[in-house]
Amino acid sequence: MLQYQTVPVTPFQQNCSLVWCDQTQRAAVIDPGGDLPRILAEVQRRKLTLEQIWLTHAHIDHAGGTAELSRALDLPIIGPHPGDQFWIDGLAEQGKRFGFPHAETFTPTRWLKDGDTVRIGNSTLQVRHCPGHTPGHVVFYSAEAQRAFVGDVLFAGSIGRTDFPQGDHDTLIASIKERLWPMGSETVFIPGHGPESTFGRERRSNPYVADAV
Repeated sequence: MLQYQTVPVTPFQQNCSLVWCDQTQRAAVIDPGGDLPRILAEVQRRKLTLEQIWLTHAHIDHAGGTAELSRALDLPIIGPHPGDQFWIDGLAEQGKRFGFPHAETFTPTRWLKDGDTVRIGNSTLQVRHCPGHTPGHVVFYSAEAQRAFVGDVLFAGSIGRTDFPQGDHDTLIASIKERLWPMGSETVFIPGHGPESTFGRERRSNPYVADAV
């Protein structure tokens, strides 16, 4: 069964997630935006074997530590979707703008597209392309664990910003309703910032995407 631990990183308190197969202790890290010693300390504490980096999108608070971590541990970089190439190319500029440490660009080992799967140990997760916040944003969904790692697409009581370059509000709303809701109301989602929630709760009460809106 898939297990996970959220590790808030960077001044933006981005929810980096360690995910692992509890049968093999093989792990991936989702969105290592920074504070790599904190992430690696959790890997060591849980006696995990870190094997992959998965990215939902390439904003600096999610991807800023990717190149350094990949190089240090020789880890493949999986994702995001090619639509975020320009965000990867601009990581250094993003760092200057938001006061982050210098972030290196990188080339993903494998780009992702809608309908792909990723695997760690004996656990397989589905990949859904959910543009709107960024054009190349993807989400990782574990049907067995009823968990979705949604980056900055959806939050508890809110949705991702769409005022960045190539963001689009209507596209984001469509991604949420067409790609996330079919995962089921009981599914718990881990957002890029803030507390967890369920898709059912957001369908009932989220002021942006509730069924009654």
